[in-house]
Amino acid sequence: MSRIQRCFEQLQAAGRRALIPYITAGDPDRALTVPLMHRMVASGASLIELGVPFSDPMADGPVIQLACERALAQGTSLSDVLDMVAAFRRDDQQTPVVLMGYLNPVEIMGYESFARRAREAGVDGVLIVDLPPEESGEAAAIFRTHALDLIFLLAPTTTDARIRKIAEAGSGYLYYVSLKGVTGASNIDSNEVATRIRHIRTLTDLPLGVGFGIKNAESAASVTQVADAVVVGSALINLIAANPTEPARILAQIGRLLAEMRAAMDAAV
Repeated sequence: MSRIQRCFEQLQAAGRRALIPYITAGDPDRALTVPLMHRMVASGASLIELGVPFSDPMADGPVIQLACERALAQGTSLSDVLDMVAAFRRDDQQTPVVLMGYLNPVEIMGYESFARRAREAGVDGVLIVDLPPEESGEAAAIFRTHALDLIFLLAPTTTDARIRKIAEAGSGYLYYVSLKGVTGASNIDSNEVATRIRHIRTLTDLPLGVGFGIKNAESAASVTQVADAVVVGSALINLIAANPTEPARILAQIGRLLAEMRAAMDAAV
C-alpha cells in the first residue's frame, strides 16, 4: 500500500480530512525547505505538495510565480528538489510527498531517470500541471513501474466523460480546482464546490482534494465538510514573501496558520 493511500485510509478511519500544504522548494532559500516541511507536519499537515520551481508556471497566479522566481534565483533545480525530499525522509518515513510542477524539467531529466530518482528519494506522487491524461501514457507507465502515483487536476468546467477518463488515468487522489482562474485568484464559493464535489463522487472512488481559494481556517473548515482533503498554497507563500530573510518568523507563522486550519477542520467534521 502506498503512503498516499495509507494516509487517506487512516484519516477516513479516524473521521478526519487531509490537510495538504503547498510550498515551492527553494523559496526563499534552499536551506529552509526541509525544516519547513517538518514544521508543516508538526503543525498538522497530512501530506505535502512540494512545488518544483519553473520559469513559466501557467496555472499559478503572481504569488506562486514570484515564489518560483525566488527559488530559481537561488539556483534550485529538479535535482535539488529530489535531494530535499531525500533529506526530509531521513527523519520522516510516514508523511506522503507529492511533487507538483510542469513537464519541461521532467522531460529534460527523462521520465525513467526522474521516476527512479524520485522513488529513491522518497517521493510518493507527481502532479504535472501541463500533462493531460491523453498524453500521459508513456509517463504513466514508467511512473507506475516505480510506484509513483500520477495525480491530475479537475476544473469546474470538466465534463463527466473527461472526469471518468482522468480518474481512470490517475491514482492517489484527484485535485479539484475550486475556481476558474489561477492560484490565489479569488475567494472560494463553498456552496458551488460542495455541489460539484458531490457530483464528482458519483464518477470516481478516488479521494478528492480541493485547492485554489483556501486562505484561512474558515475556508478550510468549509471545504472539509465535503472534500477528503484541503490544499492550501498561496496563503503560505504570502507569509514567506512577507519575511524572506527571517526564517524563524516564516516557520512560526506557517506553523500557526496550519495549526489553526487543522483545528478548524477537525472541529468541522
